[in-house]
Amino acid sequence: MEGIFLPQGNNEFTLFSVEHILTLFIFILLGVSIFIFRHVLRKERYNFVVRLSFFITMIISELSLHIWLYWYDSWTYQHSLPLHLSSITLLLSAIMLLTKRYSLFEFTYFAGIGSALQAMITPDISHYTFPHYRYVHFFIAHGITILANLFMVIVNGFYPKFISIWKAFLWLNAYAILIFLINLLVDGNYMYVSYKPINPTMIDYFGPWPWYIIPLEFVAIGTFLLLYLPFVFIKLKRKKSLS
Repeated sequence: MEGIFLPQGNNEFTLFSVEHILTLFIFILLGVSIFIFRHVLRKERYNFVVRLSFFITMIISELSLHIWLYWYDSWTYQHSLPLHLSSITLLLSAIMLLTKRYSLFEFTYFAGIGSALQAMITPDISHYTFPHYRYVHFFIAHGITILANLFMVIVNGFYPKFISIWKAFLWLNAYAILIFLINLLVDGNYMYVSYKPINPTMIDYFGPWPWYIIPLEFVAIGTFLLLYLPFVFIKLKRKKSLS
């Protein structure tokens, strides 16, 4: 069991390996389960229990990462603060679940699901595969962000508006500017806004710093529009049924 917590990893991660595909399938199955049992989950008792369970899992997930980093003397304020988009959207999603604040949902639905989906499909976990702690943590942290926001859509009826896309986009840019200033102070690279990540990513095709940030803006808008697309069809269906 000790081997799954060691910092050097257990094997090279292989994109779309059997483990990777099975992991994605598990989260797809959980999402489908939320939809199937949506009527039961709308009952106050079950609704609160699921939201609280998600909240606890999210907090434990984030805390466990910091404990693991500290235990192996890897925690640094340059790299380990919960400032990456995946961490901040996870924490905001946790708060959104308990408070049911729609204003938080407008951000976490687009920024949270958008970043988590990209991370789960093309994970940046190099030498960690199942059952290593970092592999399990990575997919739980990102997967539960998606599930939490889908839960609020499917069960609690939180639907984003078209203007929510631009609100999320503006908040994302405001946060990126703040993170850039923090990076200058701590000599970090949170959100990769100060320089490219070391490992190969799609950013490599977008040119040098700071020019790669411009294509990333279009990627963000495109992702947000795709995430809004299901609600366009829902609105059209409702209008058709009423006519």
